[in-house]
This record gives sequence, structure tokens and C-alpha cells, in this order.
Amino acid sequence: MNAEKLTLAVDLGASGGKCFVGRFGDNSFKMEEIHRFDHEGVPFFLADRDGAVTERTFWNDTGIYREILKGLRAYRRGVGERLDAIGVDAWGADAQWIGADGDSLGKFYCYRDHRLDNMVAEVRARIPAERIYKITGIHFQPFNVSNQALWFVTRRRELLKVAVKLVPAPTLFNYYLGGCTQVDSTWASVTQLMDARRREWSRPVLRALGVPARVLPEIVPPGAVIGQLQPGLAESLQLNRAAIIAVGSHDTASAFAAAPTNDTASALIISSGTWSLVGRLIPKPITTPAAMAANISNEGGIGNTRCLKNCMGTWLVQELLRAWEAADGRRLTWQEVDTMTPAAPPFAALIDPDDARFYNPANMETAIRDYLAATGQPAPAGRGAILRLVYESLALKYRLVNEQLAQVIGRPAKVVHIVGGGSGNKLLNQFTADALGLPVMAGPKEATAVGNLMVQAMGLGVLPDLAAAQPLIKAAFPIGVFQPGDRAPWEAAYERFLKLQLR
Repeated sequence: MNAEKLTLAVDLGASGGKCFVGRFGDNSFKMEEIHRFDHEGVPFFLADRDGAVTERTFWNDTGIYREILKGLRAYRRGVGERLDAIGVDAWGADAQWIGADGDSLGKFYCYRDHRLDNMVAEVRARIPAERIYKITGIHFQPFNVSNQALWFVTRRRELLKVAVKLVPAPTLFNYYLGGCTQVDSTWASVTQLMDARRREWSRPVLRALGVPARVLPEIVPPGAVIGQLQPGLAESLQLNRAAIIAVGSHDTASAFAAAPTNDTASALIISSGTWSLVGRLIPKPITTPAAMAANISNEGGIGNTRCLKNCMGTWLVQELLRAWEAADGRRLTWQEVDTMTPAAPPFAALIDPDDARFYNPANMETAIRDYLAATGQPAPAGRGAILRLVYESLALKYRLVNEQLAQVIGRPAKVVHIVGGGSGNKLLNQFTADALGLPVMAGPKEATAVGNLMVQAMGLGVLPDLAAAQPLIKAAFPIGVFQPGDRAPWEAAYERFLKLQLR
């Protein structure tokens, strides 16, 4: 390779966004963060056509786009006027409807919006659960785009008449940057609308839900070059018209791609953040009755399939901190959290992190206390105890999912790779090693951005495949190692945890 290739990863999570520069030289890779920002769903209380006032939650897509532009300007100031490529990844739900003139047809709904609370039942009423799982490989979650599309076509029929495209979350920002409307197969796969084996939109599913095929974007493979920065935008940014690459735009796909595995077949990978995506990489989807019964999804990977479960993650802690900030007038620092949590007594109480009452409660502490009361467990003695029971319960949930995956796939995991923001949580890493009885390899912390950049390098011809990225990743990032400790207390806690699953 003659000249250094310069790439920009835009990594959008459910609570914030980051922009990273990736530099690819001869057998070398460097990554640098140049911009970071917070964002969140904003609640509104609005009346519908019948006068009923409901709470609605919307994303501020204009604000997110403005922050992406800030990242591009930071790149221009700090790096230069040449940019070879840009790639956007985002959370794996939500899409916007646009009309023929490029206008958004309403606000950009957030997946935690309560309009979706009962949509799984409506989807199941239109197509048998076994059939949709057999086709798509995706289990039922309230935020699936299948639910969102059915809600739109049944509640906003007048807008469907003028809608020309359903634009997924990461694609929406590619659209703003370069007019691109394609979506890559990793993101399309999680919609519960894509045929998992053909990697194309499923006509039988679309017909059953009444979703017109004409509104869905073209599906392209990860690494496809789908456009360039708009001329006027590039000029205003004082940049060249950089290529826009459809990366593994589902953030979990990018995160899994960055796990520095030695033996992919025996590695359990946990993308740890607001959500915990716990899974294994397999060659082809598994849509057996056993996989369906375990609520396992088959998400499109980058040359493989992610066989995983979507579990609650640090959302529980984020919401606890938010509630306490509202009460105290200040937010606890992570140093305070890391001090009070291990000081609390172990295994005082446990929760199922995926219980429905924790999905979007008005107050997370109240929801946890209500759960403990309903399950006959003692109330936690202080905030440290609440935090500890959350982390212990997360680790035990990881063990349960690991065992379910091993049964469905037919072989056990031998090592755990924790990637993403949660990989920096040393206490949870150790709890995970203890609960599963397996060594934990933690890092890279910014795995989603790393995977994003590696797929851009594939699209530019710098790397032939992800296997070639492994040496670059291992050389660039330190990996923490956590070995299992005393298993006995964790075995006893796991027996208690399993009983909660039967309630």
C-alpha cells in the first residue's frame, strides 16, 4: 500500500455518539477519537386524533446529524482535507419514513416508545411465530422493525400513501451525508423482515404484515461503497467527496467483528453496553425449535452469523444513576460507583435483568424494589447493594445464555470475550469469569468503532477480509485477562437465579 488510508467511523449508540479517525499504513493501524457527544430519546406528551394523551419518545436526529458534522470539522482541523471513507454504525432498531421530496414523514421514533408495547402480539396474529422465526431467525422483541413497520401501516395509513422509503437508523445519517438509502445485511437482518439465508427482504413476511416491498431499501453486503459526501456538504466542510461505505452498520455486528479471538468457534462474545449482546459466531443460521424456545436470534454477521441473545445491560445502572441524579441534584461519579459496589454484601438479592418491568420504568430503583418484594427477597440496604445485585445478576444471566447457546450450537465455549464500553468494568468482568468458570478477555473498549473501521478498510481494498484485521487489532489494543475465582458461592447463587426464571 503506497499512501496511508484515512477513514472516519461514526459510532452511534443509544445514549451517545463518537467519531474516530482510523489510519491504515503498511501493516499498521491507529485509531484516535476526535469527537464525542451525548444524546437520548426525548419524551413528549401529545394527544392523538381521538384526544387521548400518550407519552411518546423521539430521537433528535437533527441534533445527532449536527454532531456528526462537528466530528467531520474536527477531522478537517486535526487531520486534513483528504478523507478516504466514512462509515456509520448505529443501534439495531428504529427507522424513519421519508417522502418523494426527501422530507421526513413525522418525528424519528425511539424504540423504547410505548406504542410498541403490544405490537409483538399483532405481528404474531398475522403470521405464525414459528414461520417468521424459521424465515428470519429473529426472536420477538418489542423494538423489532417488523413491529414498527406494522404499527406504521396500520396507524398511519395516510402517510404510507406518500412514503417512498423506510430508512434505517444508520442509513438515515448516510442519507443526510450523501443521499444514500441502502442498508447493509447486518442491520437488515435484525429487522425480522429479512430472509436469514437468502439475505433479502422476505416477501411472505412483508405480505403478512402489509408492508409494501417498494418502501424498503436495497440490501448490500458490509464493505460496499454506496455513495459520496454531497458536493455542497463536502465544500462547506472543506473536504473531498469521501466515499460512504456501508459498514457492519448494526453496532453489534461491528463490535463482534473486533473481538480478538484465537478460535472463533469456541469463543463466547459479549458486546457490553446499554444492552448486553451475548453470542457465538457460527457459519449458518440455526432456526430449530430449540433455538426458538430459547429466544435466540440469528443476526447477519460479516461473513458469518451471530447466534445470540439480546439481554439487558448497563441500561439498568444508567437508569439508577439518572433517578438518583434527579433526587440528589448531582450524578454519582463512576469512581463512587466503583467504590460502593464491591463494598456491599454479595448475593443479598437477585433479579432477572430481562424482566419486562425493567425495560422502560419511570424509576429504576422503584422497579427493582418492587421486583424484590414480588419475589420474596429482602430490600437492598443502600445504593451500593442495589448496584451489586444488578452486576451479579447480569453475570448470572450471561451464564444462563452461555449454557443455552452451547446446547443449541452443540459445543461449549472455552473463553469469553467482552468488548465495548462495558469491557472497562473490572468488577463485572471478574463476576463474569466467576459466574461462568471461564477466562474473560476484556477489550477493545471501542470495539464497535474498531469493527466499523476494519470493514471500511475492506471496502477500500486495504484488507481482504476480517481475518487479516485480527493482527492489527491485537497489536493496537491492550486486552485485560480475568481468571475465575472461587466458584462455590456463584454455584449457590446460580441455583437461586434459575428459580427466578421459573416465576
